[in-house]
This record gives sequence, structure tokens and C-alpha cells, in this order.
Amino acid sequence: MDKRIIAASLALAMAGQAEAACTAAQKAELEALDRSWSEAARKGDKKALDAIYSDHFHDLAPGRPQDKKSAIASVTAGAGGGDPIVQDFYNIHCHGDTAVITHRVGGTWEDGDQSGNWYARSIHHLVREGGKWRVLANAGHPLDDAGVVTYLDLEWNIADMAGDKSWYERNLAADYVGVSSRNGELQDKKSAVAEIGKYKVSQADSTDVDVQVNDDTARVTGIYHYAGTDDKGQAFKRSIRYIDTWVRRDGRWQVWSSQGTQIAD
Repeated sequence: MDKRIIAASLALAMAGQAEAACTAAQKAELEALDRSWSEAARKGDKKALDAIYSDHFHDLAPGRPQDKKSAIASVTAGAGGGDPIVQDFYNIHCHGDTAVITHRVGGTWEDGDQSGNWYARSIHHLVREGGKWRVLANAGHPLDDAGVVTYLDLEWNIADMAGDKSWYERNLAADYVGVSSRNGELQDKKSAVAEIGKYKVSQADSTDVDVQVNDDTARVTGIYHYAGTDDKGQAFKRSIRYIDTWVRRDGRWQVWSSQGTQIAD
């Protein structure tokens, strides 16, 4: 699948567009249900799971044709607490008494002295039965490297809007090198992190995103549209064509280099 299509659909979800027929209250209710489902599965709470699954539930994941009874048995057999998984990038669609929820799922893995991050995409079909939403069907798939990097690229936009220095601390490689799109200055990790928060970003969207992966290296190109106020309080609105290089180290992807060029109006 073309990663530009994936990025475009995710950007729409982030911007809160196109979720037809869902009210804000419905989306909040459905996301809360999805999170409570994960928590019930983590704890092995059979009573909660029985209320969440429809009696007509079927797991559509390859190799797991499970009905409600076998699904609950499978989930609770493997339950043991542990760390909660990360669930984000929700995209929720409603149509009458049916709904579809998709979101990213992530966590960490350890194998001896090795560790890293894992990511997958979940897809859930829900129906309203007796006035309550219940899960009718479930499917999912692990994200390939291009999908993982695509999401991380979108995380970058969110970090810009939030002025989140901790994201940059985690995700820029120790030997990161960047070229500023504002003045062409060369930046290392320390100077790049120091810049975060000086600009107040109110819009951060990426278009024309393309991700190419070669073993433990990935190249991302796209156009970054952002707006807000600069460090002097002056409003700005710019579009930047960028190219970023990511490397996989210690079981996770990190930004190794970044360069952006402003597109003239």
C-alpha cells in the first residue's frame, strides 16, 4: 500500500476530519470503551469482557477464528497484568448503530539483554445492542517498518504543537544533525532540543509523505505545513519541503538527520 495514502488518512484523523455521523460524545464513549476493553483483557476480567463482546462476536484475525466464548478464554488465559499498552491515533467512524474504530497499538519487548518497541494497528467493528456499544468483530496486523516510521513522523507534528522537548530527547539520535528551514543553520541534538517551545505552533500537518526503508535506514520526504507565532510573537504560516533520515538502533527508530526548505508562496 502506498504510504502516502496511509499518511494522508492518518493526518485527516489527527485533524478531526471525516468521521461521518459520529458526535463528539459518541467518539469519546467509543474510545473509552476501547481502552476499557484493553484494560479488562490485561487484567483478565471475564465479567467486563462478557459485557464488552457481542454474543455474535467473531475474531477476523488470520488464524484466529474465535467466537465470544473462545475469545474470552484465550484473552484471560494469557492475562497477567503487566504494563498497559499504548493506544493512540484513534480514527472512529459511526453509521447508525454500527461503528468502526481503528488505532495504533504499541509497547516494548525484552529478550534477554535485548529490548525495543513494537507497533500494530487494530481494527474493531462495533454494534449498539440494547442501547450499549459492543464489539462485534476484531482484526489487526503488525506495522511494517514503513508504517512505524510513518506514525513516528506524524508524532513529530504533535510534538511540535505541544512544544514537547521530551519527544525530541527520546527520538533524536545522539549524533543527530539537522539543517534549520528558517536560517540554514546546522544543528546538533542539543541545539535542536533547545529550540523547542520558542515557536508556538497552532497548526502542524504533513502532506505528500513518502517513506522508503532500506534495512535499518529509512528516508522520509514530504511537505510540512505549520503556523503559529514565532519567538517575537509574530504570526507565521509556512510550508516546508523536508527530507529526514531515520536509523534503527537499540530496537527502535531514531531521527539521524533532517533538512527542510521553505516553499515560496
